[in-house]
Amino acid sequence: MIDLTGKVALVTGGSRGIGRACALRLAEAGADIILNYVSNRQAAMEVASQIDALGRTAYVIKADVGEEDDVECMLDFVKQNIGRLDIIISNAATGGFRPLLAANAKHFHTTMNINVLSLVYLVRAALPLLARGEGEERAKVIALSSHGSHMALPMYGLIGGSKAALESVARHLTLEVGEKGVNVNVIKAGLVETDSTRKIPFSGQMFAGRVEKSMMGTRVLEADDVANVALFLASPLSDLIQGETITVDGGSAIHV
Repeated sequence: MIDLTGKVALVTGGSRGIGRACALRLAEAGADIILNYVSNRQAAMEVASQIDALGRTAYVIKADVGEEDDVECMLDFVKQNIGRLDIIISNAATGGFRPLLAANAKHFHTTMNINVLSLVYLVRAALPLLARGEGEERAKVIALSSHGSHMALPMYGLIGGSKAALESVARHLTLEVGEKGVNVNVIKAGLVETDSTRKIPFSGQMFAGRVEKSMMGTRVLEADDVANVALFLASPLSDLIQGETITVDGGSAIHV
């Protein structure tokens, strides 16, 4: 059993979907959770109540992780009021579902800031807390990607392009922080039914086809399955995994 007792994890976009599942899974393993949200405070407080019920401490912080000032203010709070940070799960994402030819510069910059640059902002602001000396347990940074990073999906060009950039940025970050005791890895999640993915054009057809694409019989991928991989990557069991993108999709992406 993975034990994260005494550790503190920051989960961005933690009020719903995969972020919520990751926050709860890490709390179940013993970690205290810094729950970041940007718009839905009620949903964030509901997750915080569930974390409290598990006997862990939840800190709820509103911040737009696509804005560097917001990220720095959030990490200043962590430094001054908590004093430690062991795990970051960079999950917040945006982009909207539209054709690339209908996207404008504002759409592009917003998507790239939140989906890609936020990871850089988070690691840079948190590095004084994340850095470890020789012999200390390593800190873990985990970013969430999707299949749009390597395949074309309808109305997904901005998000997919940002996810491809995210995976590359994560690999390059390892060159800069790996020797400081920090692991950076990415989870590439298959199609999980969430409030966000239900808005994808043709989502009904995509959800209906999951059983045929997967190699898991009638079992479909859920947020908790992704959270289980996040828990592994957040633990010492993953110390020798560095700069990798791990796919969790029941085998859907390995065949036509």
